[in-house]
Amino acid sequence: KGEILRKVLDYCEFAVGEGKTKTEEEKKKWEEEYLRLDHPTLFQLILAANFLNCQSLLDLTCKNVADQIRQKTPEQIRAHFNIKNDFTPEEEEE
Repeated sequence: KGEILRKVLDYCEFAVGEGKTKTEEEKKKWEEEYLRLDHPTLFQLILAANFLNCQSLLDLTCKNVADQIRQKTPEQIRAHFNIKNDFTPEEEEE
């Protein structure tokens, strides 16, 4: 999709351009703004970064997902990402 490729290019342009002259705090602020995405877009961005072997973008996006699930129960994670629980009660006990 074009918008995903545009997001990848935005990241790459920042990383090799103005991002090189920013402080760590400024970079972090830019990354937080950059990652304000809905879940489907975020996961498409992860797939694109992986496919294009853009390791720094892959690390950044995966860290964002990890931060979203940190300290949450499985039920909270399912609710957050709208994942259907297809386990039987017996499987849940395991």
